[in-house]
Amino acid sequence: MAAANAPIAMKEALTLPSVGINPQFITFTHVTMESDKYICVRETSPQNSVVIIDMSMPNQPLRRPITADSALMNPNSRILALKAQLPGTTQDHLQIFNIEMKAKMKSHQMPEQVVFWKWITPKMLGLVTQTSVYHWSIEGDSEPVKMFERTANLVNNQIINYRCDPSEKWLVLIGIAPGSPERPQLVKGNMQLFSVDQQRSQALEAHAAAFASFKVPGNENPSTLISFATKAINAGQVTSKLHVIELGAQPGKASFTKKQADLFFPPDFADDFPVAMQISHQYGLIYAITKLGLLFVYDLETATAVYRNRISPDPIFLTAEASSIGGFYAINRRGQVLLATVNEATIVPFVSGQLNNLELAVNLAKRGNLPGAEQLVVQRFQELFAQTKYKEAAELAAESPQGILRTPDTVAKFQSVPVQSGQTPPLLQYFGTLLTRGKLNAFESLELSRLVVNQNKKNLLENWLAEDKLECSEELGDLVKTVDNDLALKIYIKARATPKVVAAFAERREFDKILIYSKQVGYNPDYLFLLQTILRTDAQGALNFALMMSQMEGGCPVDYNTITDLFLQRNLIREATAFLLDVLKPNLPEHGFLQSKVLEINLVTFPNVADAILANGMFSHYDRPRIAQLCEKAGLYVRALQHYSELPDIKRVIVNTHAIEPQSLVEFFGTLSREWALECMKDLLLVNLRGNLQIIVQVAKEYCEQLGVEPCIKIFEQFKSYEGLYFFLGSYLSSSEDPDIHFKYIEAAAKTGQIKEVERVTRESNFYDPEKTKNFLMEAKLPDARPLINVCDRFGFVPDLTHYLYTNNMLRYIEGYVQKVNPGNTPLVVGQLLDDECPEDFIKGLILSVRSLLPVEPLVDECEKRNRLRLLTQFLEHLVSEGSQDVHVHNALGKIIIDSNNNPEHFLTTNPYYDSRVVGKYCEKRDPTLAVVAYRRGQCDEELINVTNKNSLFKLQARYVVERMDGDLWENVLNPENEYRRQLIDQVVSTALPESKSPEQVSAAVKAFMTADLPHELIELLEKIVLQNSAFSGNFNLQNLLILTAIKADPSRVMDYVNRLDNFDGPAVGEVAVEAQLYEEAFAIFKKFNMNVQAVNVLLDNIRSIERAVEFAFRVEEEAVWSQVAKAQLREGLVSDAIESFIRADDATQFLDVIQAAENANVYHDLVKYLLMVRQKAKEPKVDSELIYAYAKIDRLGEIEEFILMPNVANLQNVGDRLFDEALYEAAKIIFAFISNWAKLACTLVKLKQFQGAVDAARKANSAKTWKEVCFACVDAEEFRLAQICGLNIIVQVDDLEEVSEYYQNRGCFNELISLMESGLGLERAHMGIFTELGVLYARYRHEKLMEHIKLFSTRLNIPKLIRACDEQQHWKELTYLYILYDEFDNAATTIMNHSPEAWDHMQFKDVIVKVASVELYYKAVHFYLQEHPDQINDVLNVLALRVDHTRVVDIMRKAGHLRLVKPYMVAVQSNNVSAVNEALNEIYVEEEDYDRLRESIDLHDNFDMIGLAQKIEKHELLEMRRVAAYIYKKAGRWKLSIALSKKDNLYKDAMETASQSGERELAEELLVYFIEKGKKECFASCLFVCYDLIRADVALELAWMNNMVDFAFPYLLQFIREYTGKVDELIKDKIESQKEVKAKEKEEKDVIAQQNMYAQLLPLALPAPPMPGMGGPGMGGGFGPPPPMGGMGMPPMPPFGMPPMGSY
Repeated sequence: MAAANAPIAMKEALTLPSVGINPQFITFTHVTMESDKYICVRETSPQNSVVIIDMSMPNQPLRRPITADSALMNPNSRILALKAQLPGTTQDHLQIFNIEMKAKMKSHQMPEQVVFWKWITPKMLGLVTQTSVYHWSIEGDSEPVKMFERTANLVNNQIINYRCDPSEKWLVLIGIAPGSPERPQLVKGNMQLFSVDQQRSQALEAHAAAFASFKVPGNENPSTLISFATKAINAGQVTSKLHVIELGAQPGKASFTKKQADLFFPPDFADDFPVAMQISHQYGLIYAITKLGLLFVYDLETATAVYRNRISPDPIFLTAEASSIGGFYAINRRGQVLLATVNEATIVPFVSGQLNNLELAVNLAKRGNLPGAEQLVVQRFQELFAQTKYKEAAELAAESPQGILRTPDTVAKFQSVPVQSGQTPPLLQYFGTLLTRGKLNAFESLELSRLVVNQNKKNLLENWLAEDKLECSEELGDLVKTVDNDLALKIYIKARATPKVVAAFAERREFDKILIYSKQVGYNPDYLFLLQTILRTDAQGALNFALMMSQMEGGCPVDYNTITDLFLQRNLIREATAFLLDVLKPNLPEHGFLQSKVLEINLVTFPNVADAILANGMFSHYDRPRIAQLCEKAGLYVRALQHYSELPDIKRVIVNTHAIEPQSLVEFFGTLSREWALECMKDLLLVNLRGNLQIIVQVAKEYCEQLGVEPCIKIFEQFKSYEGLYFFLGSYLSSSEDPDIHFKYIEAAAKTGQIKEVERVTRESNFYDPEKTKNFLMEAKLPDARPLINVCDRFGFVPDLTHYLYTNNMLRYIEGYVQKVNPGNTPLVVGQLLDDECPEDFIKGLILSVRSLLPVEPLVDECEKRNRLRLLTQFLEHLVSEGSQDVHVHNALGKIIIDSNNNPEHFLTTNPYYDSRVVGKYCEKRDPTLAVVAYRRGQCDEELINVTNKNSLFKLQARYVVERMDGDLWENVLNPENEYRRQLIDQVVSTALPESKSPEQVSAAVKAFMTADLPHELIELLEKIVLQNSAFSGNFNLQNLLILTAIKADPSRVMDYVNRLDNFDGPAVGEVAVEAQLYEEAFAIFKKFNMNVQAVNVLLDNIRSIERAVEFAFRVEEEAVWSQVAKAQLREGLVSDAIESFIRADDATQFLDVIQAAENANVYHDLVKYLLMVRQKAKEPKVDSELIYAYAKIDRLGEIEEFILMPNVANLQNVGDRLFDEALYEAAKIIFAFISNWAKLACTLVKLKQFQGAVDAARKANSAKTWKEVCFACVDAEEFRLAQICGLNIIVQVDDLEEVSEYYQNRGCFNELISLMESGLGLERAHMGIFTELGVLYARYRHEKLMEHIKLFSTRLNIPKLIRACDEQQHWKELTYLYILYDEFDNAATTIMNHSPEAWDHMQFKDVIVKVASVELYYKAVHFYLQEHPDQINDVLNVLALRVDHTRVVDIMRKAGHLRLVKPYMVAVQSNNVSAVNEALNEIYVEEEDYDRLRESIDLHDNFDMIGLAQKIEKHELLEMRRVAAYIYKKAGRWKLSIALSKKDNLYKDAMETASQSGERELAEELLVYFIEKGKKECFASCLFVCYDLIRADVALELAWMNNMVDFAFPYLLQFIREYTGKVDELIKDKIESQKEVKAKEKEEKDVIAQQNMYAQLLPLALPAPPMPGMGGPGMGGGFGPPPPMGGMGMPPMPPFGMPPMGSY
C-alpha cells in the first residue's frame, strides 16, 4: 500500500546520532522518553553527562556534566530526576532538580536498589525495587510511600514498564523474563495489576499494557479500561492475544463488555513480542508495538483490527504517547525517533473500503471528527428517518463528523414530520439531543428560541445562555427583544450587533456604558450629540461622560475647548473647571490656551479656586503675564510675585508686606536670583527698616547659602543694623566655621549689650580668632570680665589675663578664676604675679585659698625657677599636716630640708612618700652619701650603681648588691664590660658575704657567679665557705655545687671532693659525672652509695668492660645486675653466655630479643632451654610458637606432636605459615593437618609432591586460590587428569578464568586447555567467559571449529573480546559475522572490503552496508565493487540510493571511466533531479543517439547545464538531436537561438510554437516577415493563429495586404473581430451590474443609518449648537441650529471576533 494512502502516517522526527548521541548509548538503559516533550540520554564516555533533547527544538540539545545511573525528564516541565548507586552499597540516592531555577527540589536515599523508575504523573515518580513498588511525590517534603509488594511471577524479571490510570486507583507493573525451555527465544511477559482501593494484586501474563477512559452508553460516568497484549506458549502452540477489560465496574450501571482479539505475527516474526502499548484517546485506537518494529492498530471499543505494518527495520525499545496529536513516538536501536500519527484524510476511507467495516468507519469519523464518512452518515440518516427512528436519527445528526448534518435542511426535515398526540415532537427531540451533546449553531439556536418564545418559556433561554448552549446572533436578539430587553442586550453583545447594543444602552440611558462598549468593540458613535443630550438633563452626568470621553484610547473624540464652551454656555463654571482640571493633568504645551482659560475664569469669579489651582502647580504653559496682572488685581500678591518676570513689577508688588503672609514672602525670595533678592531686601529695609527687619533677617537665614553670607552682612552693616546682624549671625553661627563670622557675632552681641551671649560664645565656640577676640575684649573693657577669662583660659593667655586683671585692679576676678574656673592654672597666675611684684601675702593667701586643688609640681617649678621655693614652706607643711601623701609635696619639702641641712638623713630614711629618684638626683651634687641613702630606700639600682662607681663607694655597693638578691642587678654588675667588676668581686668575697648570715643571700650570690660563668672565682668562694668550717660547711646544696663546679671547671679536684665530702646528692652527681665522661669518678660515687645497677651500667656502657662487669656481678650476686650483664652480652653477640646470664637472673622479660638473637646465631638448643624457663613464668603465644619452631629446626618432630596436643597458646596458623615459607614442609604438614587448614595443607602436599592428597585437601578447602595452586602444580607435573578436576572448579569464576588459560598456554598445553573448556560448557555455573575463552582458543588453535562455536553460542559470547581474537588471528569471515552480531556494521563492511577473498558475500554485504553509520564507507563500497565486482555494482548502488550523494558517485565513476556501467542506477535515481546525474545520463543518451530518452530526461529533470548541452548537440548530424537542442534553448528562454535553429532545419511548427511561448511580439512579427520572404503562405496563416495573442492586427493586415496574402489572413481577421465584440459586450454588462450594486449599496446604507439612529426618536429633535468662531453666543442672536450629523454616512460592519465580555451583561 502506498504510504500516502496508509491510515497511519510515519515520519522520522529526528535521529539521535544527528544531534551528537553516540550509537553505543542508544539503549533501553541509557535513553528515556517520558512524554512527547523531552528525550533524555545518559552518556558515560568520553565523560559522564546527561543530554536533554527538547522535541520542540531538537537541534539544540542541552548537555550537562552529570554522573548518574539513570535520568528522567518530567513529562510536562523542565524537571530532571536522577538516580545513582552509593559506592560500596546496594542503596540508591535519588534527586530531583528544577533545571530552569537551577535548584534541587528534593532528594532521598533509598534503602534498597531501584531497578526501574518512571514518571507516572507529572507530580509523581513510581519506584520499583526488587521486592516492592513505591510512589514519591515531588511536592512537599514527603518520602517515598510503599504501594504494594511485587508478586512471585515478577521474580527475576526485567521490569520494562510501570503505569497508573488517570485516577491513580489502578496500577500495573510489567516485566519480561527468558522464555520457556522448549522455546527460549520467545521472551515471556508478566504483569501485576494492583487495585489501590482493594489493596489486592492479580498476576497475569502480558508483555505490554495501557489504561484508558471510555464512556459506555447508558452510564454518565466514564469507565476505566485496561488493554494488554500477550504472546505465550500453550500446549506447544504460540497464542498472541489483545485483551480489553473494564476495571472496577460500577454496580447498577451499564458496563463495558470484555473484548479480545488475535495478534497476527508473520512467519518471519515468530519470536517477536510486544514491548509497548499506547492508546490514542482522541481517536479511540490502541497501538501495540513489538520489538522488531511491527505496529498493530486496534479499535478500543470493539478490539477490531484496523492496521498492521512494520514501521522500523531496527528493534524498537522505547515509546511515548503523543497525546496532542493522537499518535506516539518510538525510538529504535539505530537512534531514529519515529512519529506515528493518524492519517485523518485516509483512515476512514481505508476502514470502509479496505476493511469493509462501515460501522467502525462511521464510529471513527464521529469519534475523531474525521472526513471520509459523509456519504455513509447521510445515507444512514436517511435510512433512520425513513424508518421513523427519529431519536436515533437525531443522535446521528448531533454526532455527525464535521457537522455535515447540522444544517437548515435537517431542521426543516424534522419540522416537516407531523406531531403525534402524546409524543414529543421530533424537532424537540432533535434539539434536546443537540443540547446534551454540546452547543447549537446560529440557525439551530434561532429555531429553538422561536419555539421557546412562542411557548413563553423565557427561563429556558436564560439557562441555555448561561450554559453557553446557544450561538448568539442579531436575529436571535431581535426575537428575544419582544419578551425581554435585558436578555436581548446580552445576546446583542455576544453576537457583536453593535448598532443594536448602542440603541439598547441609549434606551436605558446608560450613556457611560456606550463608551465602554464602543471602546471594547472599536465602534465610533456621535459623541458630541450624546454629550449635548446629557447636558440638558444632568450636568454631573455630562461631566462624567465628558471625562470618560477624555480617557478614551486614541484621544477624546470631541475638542476640549468645545466641551468647555458647552459648559460655559450654561454658566456651569464649576463643571467646566472640574473637566479642565482633569483633562489638563498631563500639563502639555498644546493645552496652554485652556490652562489660561480655566485660570482666567476662576480669577474673575472664584479667586480662591484659582489660588488653589496655582498652589497645586499642575499648570506650566498658560499666559503668565496675563495671569500675573489678574492676580495683582484680585489681591493675590504672592501669586502675582510668582508670575511677574520683571524686577520693577516685583518691586512694586513686594512692598505690600501688610497684605502678604511673611512665610510666603520668604519662600518667594527663594525663587529670585541672587542680585534681585538683594535688591528687594534693600528696598524693604529702605521703606521700613524697623517693620521689615524681621522678614529680612528670616530671608537671610533661609537663603544665606544662595545669597552669600558676606553680602547679607554688608547689607546689615550698610544700614548699621547690629541688631539684624546679631539675629542673622546667631542662626548661621552653629553651621559656620569661619573665624570672621564668629568674631562679628561676638562684636555684634557686645555692641547690643548681649553680654551673656558673648560669654556663651567665647566659652563654647572653637572657631573665632582668640588673639583678635582677646584684644577686642580688652579694648572694649566690658564690666564683666568673664568673656575675657573664657578666651584667655581656653587659649593659653593666662599670663596676659593675670596681668590685665592685676593692672586693672580686678583682683576679685583673679581669685574667682583660680578658685572656681581653673585651679590648675594657679601656678601660671602665681608666676605672673611674682613677675608683677605682687605682695607675698596676697600670693600666699591666694595659694592657701586653693589648697588641695592646686597642682603642686608646676607650682614648685614656677617658684623654683624664680628661686622663691621657701615661699611655699607654710603651704607644704599645711598640706602634710592635713595628711597629704602627694609625692610632689614631699619632694618639695625634702628639697627645702636638704637645702636647710635640717637632719636630712632622718627625713630620707623615715619619710615614705617622696620620690627617691627625684630627691636622690637633687642630693648627688650636694652629698653622695645622702643620694645612696635615698636610692637604697627606693631600690633605684641603676642610679645607686652609677653614683657609687662615680664616687668609688664599692663597699656600699657590694653590701647593697648582696642584700638586694636581684638576678638582673647581679648580671649587670658582673657584666665583663663593667670596668669596676673586679673591685666589686673583691668586696663581695672579702666583706659582704662573710658578713652575711642569710643562706638566701649566699645562694643568690653563688647563682649569680654561676650565671656570669665565673667558675674559678666560684670555686674560690665555695672552698672558703664549705671547707673552712663556716656556718655553711655542711650545706647539702653547696657541697653539690662545689663538686659540680669542679666537674665543669677543674676535673682533677673531683675525686678528692668525692672522698672528703659526704653530704651530697650521689645519684644526681654520678649522672653528671657520667655526662662529663668522668667514668671512674662516677663508678666510685655509685659504688659509695651502693647503687650497683648504675655502677655496672657504667662498667658496661661507658668503660665497656664486660669482664669487670661479670666480676662485679659475681661479687654482688644481684639478679638485676646479672640482667644488665645478660643484656650487654646479648648486644655483643655472646648469645650462649647471655642466655646463661638470663637464666641466672631468672629474667624472662627480654625473650623477644633473645629469640631473635638465637635465631640469628642458630643456637636453637640453647633457645629451647631458655624458652622452657620462660614458659614457667609467662603464657605468651610468641614463646610457644617459637618453641615449636625451634623443635622443627632441630628436627624434633615428635616433641612438636606432643607439644601441640598439650595445652598451649601458640599461634599455630602463623607457625605453620612460617614453617611452610622456610620449606619445613613435614613440620608444616603436622601443623596444618592439626588445625584443619586445608588450603595450606594442599599447598604443603603440593610441595611434597603428594598431588592426590593435595587435590583432596583442595576439595575440602574449596577456595579458588587453592584450586589454582594445586591445578598449576598438577600442570607442571603433567598430572592433567587431576589438573582438569581442579580447573573445572576454577573456570566457573570469571576473574580466574583468564589466569588459568594463560597458565596452560604458556606451557604449551593447548589441547588439554581446550578439553578443560569444553568440559566446562556443561557446568551449571558455566558463564559467558567460558564460552568466550573457548572461542578464543578455537581462533588460535582450532580454526575449523570456530564458526560452528560462534553460531551455536552467539548469545553467550563476549563478542568484543572474540572480535579482538579473530582480528589477531586473521579469521576474516568469522570476524565479519561477529561484527554483524554486535551491530558494528561499519567494522563489518570495512573487514569485508579489506579481506574480500575470505569475507565477501554479496547478499551479506548488501545487508551490512545499508546499516553502517559512516557515510564514507558508502563510497568506499563503490570503489570496492568497481574494482572487484563491477557486474554487481548497480545492485549495491540501488540499495544505497537513499543514503549516498549521487553527485559524488557519478564523480567516482566518471573519474574511473566507467560511467555507463552505472546507467541503471542513475536512471533509478534521476527522479531526485540531481545535476550530476542528469548531465551524466544526458551525456550517455547523446553518445547512444537515443534522442527520445534524451528529450524525456530534459522534460522531467531540468537541473543540468542546459546551454552547455544545447551547444554540444546543436551541430549534431542527426536532425532529431538538433531539434532537441532547439527545444533546450526554448526551455532556457533563449528564444531567438531556438527559432533560428528550427528555421535552419525547416522545422516551422517548432519555430511558431517557440515564438508563441516566448511572449515577445517582436519575435512573432519577425517570424511572419520570414514566412512572407520565403513565400510560405500556409505557414503565414498558421503563424497568425499560433501567435494570435502576440501579433497586432494592424501589422498582420498590413503585411497581408502588401504581399497579396489577404485571403490567408482573413480567418485571423474574423476571429479578431469576434473576440473584440465579445469583450465590448462584457464591459457593457459589467457596467450595468456595477450601477445596480451601487444603488443597492446606497439603499442598504440608508437603512443602516436609520437603524443606527433609532434611539434619536427618544431624544429632543434639537439642541443648542456651540458658537462658531467669530459669531456671538446664545445671547447675541445665535439661535439654535440643527443637531450635528451622526458621524458620517453609515457604520462600518463589526468584525466577527475580538469583543470582550461586557461587565454584568
